[in-house]
Amino acid sequence: MALRDLEREANLVGLAHVFEGLPFPDEAVLDRWEATLADPAVTVLVAGLARPCAFTSWDVDGRLRHLGVHPDHWGHGLAREGVELAVAAIRESGATPTLWVLLANHRARGLYEHLGWQPTGREQRAEWPPYPLEMELTLGP
Repeated sequence: MALRDLEREANLVGLAHVFEGLPFPDEAVLDRWEATLADPAVTVLVAGLARPCAFTSWDVDGRLRHLGVHPDHWGHGLAREGVELAVAAIRESGATPTLWVLLANHRARGLYEHLGWQPTGREQRAEWPPYPLEMELTLGP
């Protein structure tokens, strides 16, 4: 599936320092994407016609679930645009935007902080080995 493949490409470059030496969980990520796409409470936006180059998804309770950009398209504003579209839709629904980001995902954390997201103080273990810590962020009014 194209979204799983795009997520793999982005993570193998952007998160190599976190998941170094571990195989990408292809089947588990594919299963998660199939469930995400089938969930009527989730919106998924994909950029790129012939080949997806970015994705964003969020759910009705205000959580930004997924954001990914192919490394060939980093620095072109696609991540910012995806976040801004999700935030606008979340705010329109009356919810407060939240998300979880890996503590060691410095690139994503820098983007979110630049856009005004703030830590809530909550942390949890990620779902994939080696189960690194992730932190919750929120975006105020």
